[in-house]
Amino acid sequence: MIEWSETDLLIQGAVREFIDKEIRPHTDALESGEMSPYPLIRKLFASFGIDELAREALDKYLAKEAARADGAPKEAKKSGGGFEMSGQEGMAIILVKELSAVSLGLVASVGVSLGLGAATILQRGTLDQKKRWLPDLVTFDKVAAWALTEPDSGSDAFGGMKSSVKRDGEDYILNGQKTFITNSPDADTIVVYAKLDEGNSAVDKRDRKVLTFVLDKGMEGLTQPPAFKKMGMNSSPTGELFFDNVRVGKDRLLGETEDHKSGDGRDSAKSGFVAERLGVGALALGIIEECLRLSTDYAKNRKLWGQEIGRFQLIQLKLAKMEVARINVQNMVFRTIEMARAGKVPSLAESSAVKWYASEAATEVAMEAVQLFGGNGYMREYRVEQLARDAKSLMIYAGSNEIQITHVAKGLLAG
Repeated sequence: MIEWSETDLLIQGAVREFIDKEIRPHTDALESGEMSPYPLIRKLFASFGIDELAREALDKYLAKEAARADGAPKEAKKSGGGFEMSGQEGMAIILVKELSAVSLGLVASVGVSLGLGAATILQRGTLDQKKRWLPDLVTFDKVAAWALTEPDSGSDAFGGMKSSVKRDGEDYILNGQKTFITNSPDADTIVVYAKLDEGNSAVDKRDRKVLTFVLDKGMEGLTQPPAFKKMGMNSSPTGELFFDNVRVGKDRLLGETEDHKSGDGRDSAKSGFVAERLGVGALALGIIEECLRLSTDYAKNRKLWGQEIGRFQLIQLKLAKMEVARINVQNMVFRTIEMARAGKVPSLAESSAVKWYASEAATEVAMEAVQLFGGNGYMREYRVEQLARDAKSLMIYAGSNEIQITHVAKGLLAG
């Protein structure tokens, strides 16, 4: 894949028309928190039929899973392991990049709810659990959060994890705290990772088994405080979660067994990391394209010393570097699409390389856009200020870039 197809470009045009009409006029309200992102996301899904596509794909998948459970012959599984929305990879990437150009937080809310929350249930849940939670999540009728990060863990997500569960008869008692959780203030469904405390002091706390549970809003002992105030991605609510003796039945333990066939909760989290980090490529591409568009228009129209600033070589250098960054990140995105179509899953090292490079490229481009606009670039009216704040979050989001470097290096050394 070396360029967008005609169909892709038609979809892109339709998405841009929707964004110009339904999202751009509300950017300030989304940034201030005055407007919730979720109704806009649902309107987007309904306008493009995404909710119906997802509902139909899930229904077919669940029917096949039910047939297998009843003893029907098992078909060969594709590498993705979940229900297929074949041929929609390009549409998904276009949606992501176009939304990122205007409101990165909207994409974060969708990505975490579907790509992490729903995907983890799809990957590890029993048939009953999938039927219980997925229908409302894949259509975005309900919102999911994915709770891994803690105040004292950060990049050391598993080693530093303190949230724990103890067995209590057939149930578990969950205690702990999570932070920097996207959608947490408003989430209807919450996927939570916690360590199993068996009261065995011989097992180092860092090495205890990680279990994955699904909670619902309103459960006794679950607290969802208001959203944090952030530097960027302000249209996406981010906050904390507190668990105070939350009783969770075995029906909320994903897979309904502590001995999951694919390993403990670390495995599902790591597969989530790959998807999340690859997604940063599309997020970065949207920001880069918008910065380049705004900067090019500004360079053509802003005059100094009697001529357009685009005639100055230093301005031309900034624009040229932005274009090189756009080409490089777009090629990474095209490769991601091609791998998805071929049913191949990139390694953790490959996804970390995409995340690291794309996030740094987007941040550099956005900061150069601010500089090109001069004093106007520092003003919210010209939008590049927001893009710069959003771009910086990508260097921290989905794992800090310092951690990505170690994953890339370890991947090379392990070969």
